[in-house]
Amino acid sequence: MTRSRVNAICAGFPGAEVSDPWGGGHDCWKVGGKMFANIGAVAPGVNVKTDSVDTAEMLIEVGLAERARYLHRSWVHLPDDTADDELRHRLTMSYRLVRAGLTKKAQAALAPFDPA
Repeated sequence: MTRSRVNAICAGFPGAEVSDPWGGGHDCWKVGGKMFANIGAVAPGVNVKTDSVDTAEMLIEVGLAERARYLHRSWVHLPDDTADDELRHRLTMSYRLVRAGLTKKAQAALAPFDPA
């Protein structure tokens, strides 16, 4: 996984925007102003949201992810050696979760999403 690979996937999500809210070289991906993925300035890998603390713990237990520092326990850190299909799946799921949590009006303003 590379920063450019994560950014290429996230850029394909409707309404996704990238910023560096903390300065120093972070890539923070948001939809409707809500973060769904971020890449740190130093440590390789990407942080993504999961649907629950239980899912996050399961991903950590099976070795697919690590605890995401400074974020809620439902977030995980995908290391740099995450397989491309797993990376795409986790980014897509994180995007879907955050998008689903937006107001109906905000969701209606976004283009339809079909990751096929």
